[in-house]
Amino acid sequence: MPKVLAELAAPAERFTKARDETAAALANQVSARRSVVAHCAEDYRAAAQWLEHKADTWLIEDHTDDFFCDQVLRGLARDLRLTEQALNESITLQQHVDVNRILQLYERLVRIFTAKGWSFERKLYASTSREGNKAMNLNSFIGLMGHSLKRVETSDGVILRDVREDESPDFVMRDSEYVLTLDADSMLLRDYCLRLAYQMEQPGNERMAVIQTPYSSYRGAPTRIERIAAATTDIQHMLHQGMTYYDATFWVGANAVIRKAALDDICVVSTEGTRTVKTYIQDRTVIEDTESSIDLGYFGWHLVNYPERLSYSATPPDFGSLVVQRRRWANGGLLIIGKFFRIVHARHQQGNDVKLGEWALRVNYMASIAWSSFGLMFLLAYPFDQRLLSPWVVLASLPYFATMSSDLKRNGYKRSDIFRIYGFNIVLLTVNLSGTLKSIQQGMTNTKIPFARTPKVNNRTASPALYVTMPWVIIIYSCMVFYADTFSHNWGNAVFAGFNAIVTFWALTAYIGIWHSVQDMVLGLIRWFFVPIKEPQQEAAHKRASWRDALYFGDRQMIYESRPL
Repeated sequence: MPKVLAELAAPAERFTKARDETAAALANQVSARRSVVAHCAEDYRAAAQWLEHKADTWLIEDHTDDFFCDQVLRGLARDLRLTEQALNESITLQQHVDVNRILQLYERLVRIFTAKGWSFERKLYASTSREGNKAMNLNSFIGLMGHSLKRVETSDGVILRDVREDESPDFVMRDSEYVLTLDADSMLLRDYCLRLAYQMEQPGNERMAVIQTPYSSYRGAPTRIERIAAATTDIQHMLHQGMTYYDATFWVGANAVIRKAALDDICVVSTEGTRTVKTYIQDRTVIEDTESSIDLGYFGWHLVNYPERLSYSATPPDFGSLVVQRRRWANGGLLIIGKFFRIVHARHQQGNDVKLGEWALRVNYMASIAWSSFGLMFLLAYPFDQRLLSPWVVLASLPYFATMSSDLKRNGYKRSDIFRIYGFNIVLLTVNLSGTLKSIQQGMTNTKIPFARTPKVNNRTASPALYVTMPWVIIIYSCMVFYADTFSHNWGNAVFAGFNAIVTFWALTAYIGIWHSVQDMVLGLIRWFFVPIKEPQQEAAHKRASWRDALYFGDRQMIYESRPL
């Protein structure tokens, strides 16, 4: 962040000075002089050249860098060039430009290049939550907004508390009407905040809690698996627009503009040991944004998907990193659906019934991974008799595939990608089942799981052996079913099994790689023979103890482990 602020300092100083000088020169005037308009055009040209220079010298490592240079840097430069051209044309045509418009144009340059920033790391402070998930990062920051804070050294570490009357704050956390959240691997186009905040301010949108543009994928992915994963992401963008129509929008956590008053409504205050923790976004599951959507609906707030592609996010480039992401996505839906049913009942008692469209879309969103995974596993494993495989069953799926192929074509993909997505879902079957079973385990044990971030590495991420073994099992089993059903003249099931074997083998080859799958299976087998060495608890406790603990409290481990005789 200091490097970014240093880069922006020079143009910010130039345009701030130009704005102030222009405002003084144009005082009590209606139309700007041509020399002032020409100077404004020159400043816009300089701003565009600065952005173009940054794009030309930017280190291009992958397609996301290409997107940043073209859509973010050069996109803004093209916009500034258009303003420069308009100003020059007004001079050529000897047209007058309003003084207020010139001042607005200078104000825009100042706001583009002026930035203030600092970082906040909650785990540096003993007074903030220790939970290892993204939700608590957001909760800790939001909970401090509007407070003037003092850093205080204690025996447990540095804590943050509100300043007293005779104290000066170490830093002030300003409050705001809106909060913008953004993932580290996401990018926003230049109109994102302006357009979404404007929409929130429109009459009739006072109960709009969250507005977002569900993220799209960066185009030009170099790997097949990244391209197909991107296709599923781009289709989800269209599906979310339909969910808004039925008031069934879910907050997608990569980016959003959130009304602070709505977060205050769903805030829950709890304690963690001696800490008082404000929880705005529940961290019971790793898909915390989904549960927050349900909470907001209970308090009468609405969520909206803005019908534009203004945000983009990276797609995992290999199977190993995709496993981490999709296993996280598959976890938690079943836990949240029970809460949704309770809220439906509560809203019914309030006279605010949930409409059928909203009910169906929300239930499908939260439970579809579970039932589709178990359903696909059943279709792959159950030996259907030809008499049970009615043609109407096959025809019933055609509208789904026809709609998906149409959406793929509309998003710039091929209609035939529906078969590649089918194979993609088969190789991810075990991953989705794992996330579903983890949800069931969480529900039975009432435990939380840590948030696993998607790996960002240049090389390939190794996959757990189970997830690369199961596609081979499906291929072998499908070949056996095809062989047996061919001899028994069960042609319907034989064709289905043969198709699954071919598609799964192609998906394994294209998305994982035969040699990579062998490597991961062997590595998983080798790891099975080794037991990780854990540090003894007593030694770990001594290493964690600070000099203040030893000086003021002595050996805490001895106190904790003592028992009455």
